Amino acid sequence: MLSTGLPQGAVPRLERPGPLRERVYEALLELITTRALQPGQHLVESELAGHLGVSRQPVREALQRLNTEGWVDLRPAQGAFVHEPTEEEADQLLTVRTLLEAEAARLAAAAADSDGVVRLEELCAQGEEAVAADDVDTAVALNARFHATVMELAGNTVLADLAAQVDRRVRWYYTPVARQRGQQPWIEHRALIAAIAEGDESRATRLMREHTEHTRRSHHDRPAS
Repeated sequence: MLSTGLPQGAVPRLERPGPLRERVYEALLELITTRALQPGQHLVESELAGHLGVSRQPVREALQRLNTEGWVDLRPAQGAFVHEPTEEEADQLLTVRTLLEAEAARLAAAAADSDGVVRLEELCAQGEEAVAADDVDTAVALNARFHATVMELAGNTVLADLAAQVDRRVRWYYTPVARQRGQQPWIEHRALIAAIAEGDESRATRLMREHTEHTRRSHHDRPAS
């Protein structure tokens, strides 16, 4: 175990071809959003470079970009640290998420076809299996895919672009409460699928709003780490 807190072998080395700077950025962002790198954790350039199999330069550039975007805090004479989100930041982000997702659910109910409903059902079944197996990482990823699919079925590219801007932060906030929420999100997903399949825009909107509010409240009520 290195001081960065990453298990040996957890991070694959990056292949050299392609835009290395971008791939290092994406790799570090994924480690942050999945909480493999915890809020407040010190990020040592040399150790991260060793994990990723790159030089320190692209790591330094990625950390600077992540600092600009609010994922990392660069502290003078101390180094880089994963940002620790405040309750206000989480509340604002998850409130905006509720607005976007509720509208997506309404549009999906108005536009979704049987193929779209089947895709949602398949993701829901996979998510239920992941929770039953206590595979939190997979459950979180499938939850994100489920919501992205609802957004896709809504058919509004502007709405989808806005949702994409908050998606990773939603995942960041959701990960700590995923085990606590257990199967309940997937029960709520099942009810939402039924509303979308029936073309009930009003019910789909209400269910999605309630569903996302549950996540927001769970984040605020989570046990102290």
